[in-house]
Amino acid sequence: MGTMWRSLSKYICIFFLLALSGLFFLFSNINILEKLKCQAVSMFYQHQSSIHSVFLPEGPSPLDRNQSYCSQESSPEEALEERDLLESIAWPQPQPHSVNVSLKKTSDPAHSLFVILPAEGRREWHVGDQLEALVHMYDFQGRPKSYGGDFLLARLHSSNLGAGVAGQVLDHRNGTYSAIFPLLWQGSAQVEMTLVHPSEAVHVLRRIREERPDRIPFQSLFRSGKLSQTTVCNLCLPTNQKPLCNYTDPHTGEPWYCYKPKLLSCDTRINHARGPYVNHLLVNKEALLFQSGVNIKVPIHPSGSDSVIVLPEKKDKADVERSSMKTESTRITPSGYYFQGSWRALGGGVMRQFNASSATQCLKGKVVYMYGDSTVRQWFEYLNTLVPDLKEFNLYSPKNVGPFMAVDSTHNILLKYRCHGPPIRFNTVIASEMRYVANELDGLTGGSKTVVFISIWSHFSTFPVQVYIRRLRHIRRAVVRLLDRASGTLVVMRSANLQALDPKVSLYNSDWFSVQLDGVLRAMFRGLDVLLIDAWEMTLAHHLPHSLHPPPIIIKNMIDMILSHVCPE
Repeated sequence: MGTMWRSLSKYICIFFLLALSGLFFLFSNINILEKLKCQAVSMFYQHQSSIHSVFLPEGPSPLDRNQSYCSQESSPEEALEERDLLESIAWPQPQPHSVNVSLKKTSDPAHSLFVILPAEGRREWHVGDQLEALVHMYDFQGRPKSYGGDFLLARLHSSNLGAGVAGQVLDHRNGTYSAIFPLLWQGSAQVEMTLVHPSEAVHVLRRIREERPDRIPFQSLFRSGKLSQTTVCNLCLPTNQKPLCNYTDPHTGEPWYCYKPKLLSCDTRINHARGPYVNHLLVNKEALLFQSGVNIKVPIHPSGSDSVIVLPEKKDKADVERSSMKTESTRITPSGYYFQGSWRALGGGVMRQFNASSATQCLKGKVVYMYGDSTVRQWFEYLNTLVPDLKEFNLYSPKNVGPFMAVDSTHNILLKYRCHGPPIRFNTVIASEMRYVANELDGLTGGSKTVVFISIWSHFSTFPVQVYIRRLRHIRRAVVRLLDRASGTLVVMRSANLQALDPKVSLYNSDWFSVQLDGVLRAMFRGLDVLLIDAWEMTLAHHLPHSLHPPPIIIKNMIDMILSHVCPE
């Protein structure tokens, strides 16, 4: 018995020593084990993600319309304004028999035509008159259309004079349209009509705008140590699929959400980025409605002459009154026109031409803040090149994203650019640099030495118009607050502009989406003490091809107009 106990005691001592050695090893190598654990978890997650991507379809699944949008509480005044705004941009609804029709029954620009009125007999046109052209739309079978809704552009121009002005298109809802042009220069004037989209294509664009706001997805990278995950983000996301991270702005109430990473907290968000465009948005034969050279931005040819000779303005007031009586109900006033390549604004102020020296003197002692998308970043880049002593300060910002800053210490000029808050389709934006324009405006002191540029439209083209109305409402309130506390501040709003379209771009950034947003912006800022740069008319009236980022000559005319208000003669 004693021998057995001594033997057992020996084994107990050995076991005890081994246990102590194990504990000592564990505590002395705890950091190594923690690293191994993180690596194992990360490898497991990466493996899990790779399996997940194999068995799930590429890209985000379509959002449930009933759950995908955050319905924020609106006051009665806000609800009424929203209703009025939506009514002001209402597009003719398609006739029941025109939905899902075959291509041969849709609007065909090759068969369509326009005629300058009066069609028969001769008359004289003078500066100050209006010119009218009547457009007849036909389908691919050569049959006249009986309903409206086509998206047309009208332009009057003279290549010899470097002149151009935008026309106004009136839809008679029966397959015919009137294009009205003011006659603003003496000499030749040529009518140009373009079909941007047939009415049947507009119907499709309206559907995908309402049903597929996720067709350009967004995502954010979350990271802590070596553990990282990228998740889908948007203005609103379905709450019945995964837990959400709520990044709603506490000041404006602007919503933004991301799916919560499985192993990370919402506080570990690093950046914001645009995801891959969603394809396969069209059903059946809808793709036939979006064909370059067939029914996307195709010219409509005239029946007869497409030009007139404009005579000098009439001196006899009685003649002027008689010639204008017939068109008074549809008399239009554009924001301006080109003549000899320079923009001439109508309705106030003298346009000046600025060079490096005069621009420097105009901006001397000024601080210029620019907020918005890449179309206002163009203004930063133009001024940074124009003013010789401006030096861009390296903020180590991503190219084309910002923020950017340029300083001319000799003349005390400061330029600053910052992109607007989400939704924004830039490749990668640091999360901490995403700020809402309204909040930035509330942080400005303002005054006669402060100029503010705002351009916000392009990145909202994939969302229902209500989203844009909400964003502009917050910006408008901030502008009003800024002007109340510093009435000398010059605030410049930039409208949307036309751009090049192809079948793919049409589904995400069509001019039809833009013209709807443009109508909302004009209405919401009408009556405020702000300067509107009418980029829509400035790109429509110009002879150069449309581009999301207008060419330098158009940017120069925009900047000349702004500086003419900063430094009037």
